[in-house]
Amino acid sequence: MSALDLGHLRDWIGREEVAAERVTAALVQRFNATFDRQGEVREGNIAPAMIHLCLAPPTAPTASLGPDGHPARGGFLPPVPLPRRMWAGGALTFQDAIRVGDLVTRRSTIRDVTLKEGRSGRLCFVTVEHRIDSAGRLAVHERQDIVYRDISTAARAPEQAPRGTHRQRVTPSAALLFRYSALTFNSHRIHYDAPYVRDEEGYPGLIVHGPLQATQLVQLAEALGGSPPARFEFRSLTPIFDTQDYVLNAAADGDGMRLWTAAVDGPVAMEARATW
Repeated sequence: MSALDLGHLRDWIGREEVAAERVTAALVQRFNATFDRQGEVREGNIAPAMIHLCLAPPTAPTASLGPDGHPARGGFLPPVPLPRRMWAGGALTFQDAIRVGDLVTRRSTIRDVTLKEGRSGRLCFVTVEHRIDSAGRLAVHERQDIVYRDISTAARAPEQAPRGTHRQRVTPSAALLFRYSALTFNSHRIHYDAPYVRDEEGYPGLIVHGPLQATQLVQLAEALGGSPPARFEFRSLTPIFDTQDYVLNAAADGDGMRLWTAAVDGPVAMEARATW
């Protein structure tokens, strides 16, 4: 593996990328089917929260994908020479509705690249800012934190997650993970290729997508709060595998709501806070 040249990687700060896609009724129907949401979809309807994560994904040619299914490094994101990459966290502010039929444009900007040393080795964080416009209106402002890390698994065993006031159990079926990968055009093999994830990555099973968990927590917050939150912040702590069910948890937290995911009897996997 090549050396990590932070100075070179920081040359990517300020790099921008723009992509756009129209929100079709068919896409919303597939999104709703994936998350078992009911209701008729018509032109002009408000689209579900978090659907922007399924719009205008990168479309690298199949021949350009690496062994893990990710596009070759470089391009918009810096070519961090660490083997594992995950969606570490972020914050979303929902400014206006995205509606079925709208043309949604995402303008993405690399805001920072930093290097840290953790218990499991080197961690390189890339901060990306996304501005999501829908029919010319700012709909979502998002900060996305991506972390690249070494393979080392040396880490302190986390504590078992607490039980939320509200709990919803989820079965991470292969069909659910496959459908979400298809919705987001995500070819990362850790989400659908069981032999690969066990034999090459050393994990016990398929990994539940971070964006999928975040979407489920936003949906839980919306169901409990009566409307989608105005702001949602989250952080990924540990992976969830398809080897057992996991639980969406929620509890009141001052003027907002604390939310988290955890495998049954497992540690907190993703923690979040929603406010209205």
